[in-house]
Amino acid sequence: MTEKNTSKSKKDAEHDDQRYVLAIDQGTTSSRAILFNHDGEIVAVEQKEHEQIFPRAGWVEHDAVEIWRNVRDVVAGVLASAEVNRHEIASVGITNQRESAVVWDRTTGEPVHNVIVWQDTRTQRICDRLAAAATDTAGDADYDRYKDRVGLGLATYFAGPKIAWVLENVEGARERAEAGDLLAGTMDTWVLWNLTGGVDGGVHATDVTNASRTMLMNIDTLDWNEEICADMGIPVSMLPRIRPSVGVFGYGRKNGLLIDTPIAGILGDQQAATFGQACFEVGQTKNTYGTGCFMLMNTGTTPVRSTNGLLTTVCYQIEGEDPVYALEGSIAVAGSLVQWLRDNLGIIAESRDVQALARTVDDNGGAYFVPAFSGLFAPYWRPDARGALVGLTRYVNKGHIARAVEESTAFQTREVLQAMNLDAAASGTVLRELKVDGGMTRDELLMQFQADQIGVPVVRPHVSETTALGAAYAAGIAVGFWSGTRDVVDNWAEGRRWEPAMADDERERLFRNWRKAVTRTLEWVDEDVVE
Repeated sequence: MTEKNTSKSKKDAEHDDQRYVLAIDQGTTSSRAILFNHDGEIVAVEQKEHEQIFPRAGWVEHDAVEIWRNVRDVVAGVLASAEVNRHEIASVGITNQRESAVVWDRTTGEPVHNVIVWQDTRTQRICDRLAAAATDTAGDADYDRYKDRVGLGLATYFAGPKIAWVLENVEGARERAEAGDLLAGTMDTWVLWNLTGGVDGGVHATDVTNASRTMLMNIDTLDWNEEICADMGIPVSMLPRIRPSVGVFGYGRKNGLLIDTPIAGILGDQQAATFGQACFEVGQTKNTYGTGCFMLMNTGTTPVRSTNGLLTTVCYQIEGEDPVYALEGSIAVAGSLVQWLRDNLGIIAESRDVQALARTVDDNGGAYFVPAFSGLFAPYWRPDARGALVGLTRYVNKGHIARAVEESTAFQTREVLQAMNLDAAASGTVLRELKVDGGMTRDELLMQFQADQIGVPVVRPHVSETTALGAAYAAGIAVGFWSGTRDVVDNWAEGRRWEPAMADDERERLFRNWRKAVTRTLEWVDEDVVE
């Protein structure tokens, strides 16, 4: 950072106290706008859910037009609620559901297909085809053929195959893409393009963290890999420009509410949470409990290649500085299992009711719920798995099922943490505590069970909206509203801590049964299974 950004006069500091940073959090189930002050405290929040579209089993879509409309609505709402105008907004940060991809027409601004969401599994055949074109040391299809270059194995999770699917399955899309008429990107790119003008000069860009989730970006050089793009049939010309996470991307459109306001920070949601949790030192780790669960460990300025089923990803990059990398373990289903219990079975009326229901029993009654609805993500990466509720007897009631739902998130997190510790062991890194955030951290039963299962303290910050906060910090640092990462560290404060309290033998007994339950989900999808 320049000198002018690292020191402020008293007058400047007072001015900052009267201004704010706006974060736009475009998530899987909703879009939010959150206004933060200089102390990193929430001033106002506006949120709006969007439709979850399930055209077929395994398919998950969103309406990109609805999302852009909701973004406009929540930005207007938060400004009105706080009685703030654009002149009081120092900058805007964007954070987003990362791997979800959209393709749209650069002339009309209309999407050619719904957003294909990160949970969607329709691209399995594309992944299988790409893997079959290369072989591993055993002579089998090589699902890791690109991993050294991009940090990711071939899986339906990532954005690249989703863009490829659109080009292969939407009539005329490939021809339009090759003619230069189509643009593509993750949801940060879609929001940024529209915020900065859309068809009237919108900025087509993304940041290094989101680009690292496409399977198309070289993890070392941070540029698009033309060979992999060619393998997937994706013209590089339709992809956004890759930029550092912290820096000015563009300015608010002339006919919007944020006219000329700098859009100055973009981070994928899990990287944003890592930034907001002040995980700037090597080995510092956070876990976000949302629709899924996502654990990231800061590994410094050198990417660490996982040998234990984890992903190598970009953690963040400040303009003018080296990128910082992370190991990541991604869990597909966490909070969405609670939603499933609510919406599909009707066992609870509201998601928050699951804790009270789980507390009606002393344990899980022998029941284990493995929510492999879209296969298993880290550390297994088994698309053939499907969900299973096992260990049922006549004794098991809905309280036990609720408890099994709660515990499944903690068990999955422990598996990821164990893999992360193995990968980090070579550098001498030892996890001493786990920082947590996300909506599920309000569930104290879950958080205590989590500490019991991983054997280290679980720590929730005072401000739990760390995803939006991280995007705000990135945007604020870029324009000098905050002087740098030191301000983030200084603003971070502990809200609640849970210490491990379970006996070791019980801890390990429960985990052994969980691992047994996982084996019952594997190899379910075969030629006889119709989804």
